Amino acid sequence: MTFEKVTVIGLGYIGLPTAAMFASRKIKVHGVDVSQHVVDTVNQGKVHIVEPELDMIVQAAVVGGYLKASLTAEPSDAFLIAVPTPFKGDNHEPDLSYIESSCATIAPVLKKGDLIILESTSPVGTAEMISEWIGKLRSDLKMPKMGQEESDILIAYCPERVLPGHILRELVENDRVIGGINSRSSLAASELYKTFVMGECIVTNARTAEMVKLTENSFRDVNIAFANELSIICDKLGISVWELIRLANRHPRVNILQPGPGVGGHCIAVDPWFIVSQSPKEAKLIRTAREVNDGKPSWVIDKVKVALADFLQENPGKSVRDVSIACFGLAFKPDIDDLRESPALHIAKEISSVHAGKTFAVEPNITDFAAKAYGKLEFQGVEQALDKADIVVLLVDHKEFKKIPVDLLKGKKVVDTRGIWTQ
Repeated sequence: MTFEKVTVIGLGYIGLPTAAMFASRKIKVHGVDVSQHVVDTVNQGKVHIVEPELDMIVQAAVVGGYLKASLTAEPSDAFLIAVPTPFKGDNHEPDLSYIESSCATIAPVLKKGDLIILESTSPVGTAEMISEWIGKLRSDLKMPKMGQEESDILIAYCPERVLPGHILRELVENDRVIGGINSRSSLAASELYKTFVMGECIVTNARTAEMVKLTENSFRDVNIAFANELSIICDKLGISVWELIRLANRHPRVNILQPGPGVGGHCIAVDPWFIVSQSPKEAKLIRTAREVNDGKPSWVIDKVKVALADFLQENPGKSVRDVSIACFGLAFKPDIDDLRESPALHIAKEISSVHAGKTFAVEPNITDFAAKAYGKLEFQGVEQALDKADIVVLLVDHKEFKKIPVDLLKGKKVVDTRGIWTQ
């Protein structure tokens, strides 16, 4: 199958790098996004996210005429959907409205033989729902069904599995799971990805591919929950969790992860709930892990309150309003600017909302601070925050924070959720 033009719906942390990779292989790529700012930024050959080397590839693709963006879709040979799939409500039900909206966007320009690929993390059965949604909008096209080879449109689910900060390299090197609604869809999707993927393209069916993605991130979530629960237990028992894990990991078959302030990002903090939502009685361990990790930010906030009480007791001449707290890091993981589902951001905003004194935020990966998005937080550089703060809270182990000499923390109360200052 020949792919002369590809449309990518959603130019975020996955969509834009994927679009750039196809464009770098001299395939015409049309990017679609709901944000005029994103569209304008891409058409200027610039990027709106932090990802190493992405800016250079996007600029070259735009200048070379292989990448452009707009608010609307255009006829293409393949359509990739890479839009958010959050959850909604207290029961964490999957919100598939962005995917359904994407289907409405591309339906008018579809033609026989086109390929639709969903990359967004989604519950099992979503690829089949895409077939139903588009079928209602385009009754003139025969949509694919599981196990039936005849169809005018091809649909596959191909989950991304990349690490922010290394996305471009991993898009090329990592294996891809290709799950078509039928074998023709799988074959076409494999051919498309092989234009830049050097890893193996492994074919399965759509439902299995959807479950693979959810399983990978649930596995990681369970392991992180074990480490986070250990940190809470060790704190209660007066044991250094960092030393404990270091010693336990000397066992040849033990590899405990490092605890933190919680779990964030667009995958691990969300995906396990998709399994729970579809199998609530069976997913007992997966649900418990989610609850452990979702509860960790509250535990960290309580530790900050204890530090504040201790500081006031040691400094009876000061009131709560006189005490400044500095939160180091807002992103959901080190050395990126991604704030999606970030426990660090939640903790910092919660501290600023309940603390009567000043609350500083230090986030070296973000330069454009919109005040209303961060509540009462005041942004400071590393040196200014260390100079002004009485209590320092390490939430993200950015490389800039690892370089801070420990002696600069003397006389301050320290809450270190990543163990870089207190191991």
